[in-house]
Amino acid sequence: MSLSGKLETDVGLKASAQQFHEVLCSRPHHISNVSLSKIQGVQLHQGEWGKEGSVIICNYVHDGKAKVSKEQVEKIDPVKNSVTYKVIEGDILNEYKSFKITVQVTPKGT
Repeated sequence: MSLSGKLETDVGLKASAQQFHEVLCSRPHHISNVSLSKIQGVQLHQGEWGKEGSVIICNYVHDGKAKVSKEQVEKIDPVKNSVTYKVIEGDILNEYKSFKITVQVTPKGT
């Protein structure tokens, strides 16, 4: 059995779309400053912050349990304010064969 799908949600931010996109791409290690209960830390494993092909390690909490995810930055699109990560190692791959995360930040009212 295979599961394929897309999940979308709206989240209000106290930053502009461009500012949040900049944090996601170039400074994801700052995400834990605003969401410590969910994202405990992000470290650069390989490459450079804000560059496609770079690899980051995310320490996060899911269902009250500490988890780890190693992700490759697949695509950064500054025009669409989006970034796509491909999970290459970690706890989530115990549940799914493959996993991609795309975050697109849009200004309110568009």
